[in-house]
Amino acid sequence: MAKNKQQLIDEMSQAQLQGKISAFRLSVLKQLLEIPRGRVSTYANLAKSINCRSSQAIGQALKANPWAPDVPCHRIIKSDFSIGGFFGQGSGEQITKKLNLLKNEGVFFDIQGKINEEKLIFNFDKDKS
Repeated sequence: MAKNKQQLIDEMSQAQLQGKISAFRLSVLKQLLEIPRGRVSTYANLAKSINCRSSQAIGQALKANPWAPDVPCHRIIKSDFSIGGFFGQGSGEQITKKLNLLKNEGVFFDIQGKINEEKLIFNFDKDKS
């Protein structure tokens, strides 16, 4: 059974207090919970939303997400709206898994491997409730 948002935040916060994850990683993972099912955001947009200047740092924070898919790191894509990486991989089985997770949420990539529907892109500044 999937955990609700508050249960996940509590569990992640406890992990941070125990030194299992950094405060930075906690902030990244908490932001992921804002992206609704059927939408995606970009590494750069996520970075900007937490005042981080490095999309690469975001990728590193997401690389080994123990709360996936409940904490939906699969909803982060590249700024050119292509799939990006997943669990530290840029191709292969992990990318297939990411594509399938997104497909099950109604997010599809075109023949060029990109999302061409702007409405699917979640913007933390504009869309956050």
